[in-house]
Amino acid sequence: MSSPRRSRFVAAGTGVLALVGYLYACGPAKTSSSMVGATDAPSRVYVAPGTQDEFYAFMSGGFSGQVGVYGLPSGRLLKVIPVFSQNAENGYGYNAETRPLLNTSFGEIPWDDTHHPSLSQTDGMHDGRWLFINANNTPRFARIDLTKFETIETLEVPNTGGNHGSPFVTENTEYVIGATRFSVPIPQKDVAITSFAENFKGTISFVKADEAGKMDVAFQLLVPGFDYDLGRPGKGPSHGWAFFTSYNTEQAYTKLEVNASKNDYDYIAAVNWKTLEACKAAGKSKAWAANYAHNTYDDNRHMASSEMKKSVAVILPADCPGSIYYLPTPKSPHGVDIDPTGEYIVGGGKLATVIPVHSFSKMMKAIEAKAFEKEVEGIPVIKYDQVMAGEVQNPGLGPLHNEFDDKGCAYTSVFITSEIVKWCFSDFKVVDRVPTYYSIGHLLVPGGDTKKPYGKYVVAMNKITKDRFLGTGPELTQSAQLYDITGAKMKLLLDFPTIGEPHYAQAIDAKLIKDKQVKFFKLAENTHPYVARSESETGIARSGKNVHIKMTAIRSHFAPDMVEGVQVGDTVLFHVTNLEQDWDVPHGFAAMGSWSDAELLLMPGQTRTLKWVPKYPGVYPFYCTDFCSALHQEMQGYVRVAPSGRAVALQTSTKARPAVPAGEQ
Repeated sequence: MSSPRRSRFVAAGTGVLALVGYLYACGPAKTSSSMVGATDAPSRVYVAPGTQDEFYAFMSGGFSGQVGVYGLPSGRLLKVIPVFSQNAENGYGYNAETRPLLNTSFGEIPWDDTHHPSLSQTDGMHDGRWLFINANNTPRFARIDLTKFETIETLEVPNTGGNHGSPFVTENTEYVIGATRFSVPIPQKDVAITSFAENFKGTISFVKADEAGKMDVAFQLLVPGFDYDLGRPGKGPSHGWAFFTSYNTEQAYTKLEVNASKNDYDYIAAVNWKTLEACKAAGKSKAWAANYAHNTYDDNRHMASSEMKKSVAVILPADCPGSIYYLPTPKSPHGVDIDPTGEYIVGGGKLATVIPVHSFSKMMKAIEAKAFEKEVEGIPVIKYDQVMAGEVQNPGLGPLHNEFDDKGCAYTSVFITSEIVKWCFSDFKVVDRVPTYYSIGHLLVPGGDTKKPYGKYVVAMNKITKDRFLGTGPELTQSAQLYDITGAKMKLLLDFPTIGEPHYAQAIDAKLIKDKQVKFFKLAENTHPYVARSESETGIARSGKNVHIKMTAIRSHFAPDMVEGVQVGDTVLFHVTNLEQDWDVPHGFAAMGSWSDAELLLMPGQTRTLKWVPKYPGVYPFYCTDFCSALHQEMQGYVRVAPSGRAVALQTSTKARPAVPAGEQ
């Protein structure tokens, strides 16, 4: 790096640091939306009754651990998909059928922090099969089936401390990629934190993702102990590569706000995963002991299961030459994004005064010419001037992320000055900027990470809402804003509230998904061990202290709806099957005093289990929680509980009594 560039970034970084605390704490000044909104905005976002949105938008729920599904351009919330947190609304993560999806090497974890949804791709285009998302706190990936909008697979990622840089999908969904945010001792061991530089490492992970139910860590690359922030796979000419930002190349372990902001530049790691594949095939990886969970959901059994994996393939850069290079990038880069052509690698140096744009073709020439300025732990660092395509000047303070349109332009979120900045690859000059309300983080262009973005809207995901919505006490709603980008100038169309804290989002043409929806589960294919496909299959059976009740639900009654023979100290397991075979006819189930479980929400043809442990003698009601018919209020029943040790014959309002399944004795 030349001296003038160095001093420029240092001066800028110092000034930005001084501004960050002030601006973040105070937020931008109040501005009237009428001053900036498009005059035809209502007609642009109005979706008339009986008509539907053009796009599905999938937004991470952040600290809610879920995914929010919205229609665009209306901004209407369509569904919350439970992923990494329990969801009392439908019992996800509470009932026996779904709890295994939350299993980890630490046991079942009822909460996590989702950040980055990523749609599956074929030939660099969203294909509408799956959505992947990460758990940031206890590192995991999840796969969501977009025919059902349900989580069907989760995978823990070993040797990782904070799964922020994930899960981004390669061009043909060969892999979802990830990187550890927090470097940690790998493998884990008890060491002094002050030995960070000596003992802490990072990993970059490649997870096979092209087949449902078979996600696994294909290999991990062990890298120097920096903080790896975000990643993106290449596309087109750069397919086969993946790019990850890093910060804290100072390897600080305390007061990072200051100590990790000293270096003039950090790095984007350029990783050649095809070279890593070849090295693994050549036997150059090492099998390291590990302990991580792989959890899958079976559509026919309506039940998840969990397995623990005990080994992972790790590759050292020294054992696989040509697998990784560092691209100097100012300053504490956050986002890295690849343009639709696959040629440009755009960094988001959150403390930098420019947006650096690297060239993939120049990078390849620099590698061939060995135009390196130094090595870091054996990893070549390419000279900045040899890989740089251009710098976008005056982008605002705090550039974070980039999305792209179909006209050769990029849209950069700028946190501190709270704006979206549009610039184009033709000359790397800013051509437009609009304010956001307030403090934008990520942004979304539908199809913006593909080879052919739709180029119609950009959505800002904001960190602060202040005065944009009615106040709700200290905690205000999170929000997004929709802008039109079809013309030369961006126009604000809509504010809409969101769940949790949406970090990132992706959107897909609704036509690719909406006609593929599963409308109900076929009863004939239900192989749940406690399924009752008709009322004649219902009944009750005792196995020690466990009482199994096979129950059905159909408009407008449960069968059985009267249960006797339960004692205090028993564990009652209501196995409820929804007999409906029609779209949009769920039933709910809840029992009074259910302190160890949530309610059930059963889709047609589905079986779920409510665990109920009575504490006191008496007669307790249960009922349907989802308004299902004109006689919904009549859809109820009673369970009688006798004192412990008082023998009351098991009986129900139905006569059949099933045998206890094998294994329950």
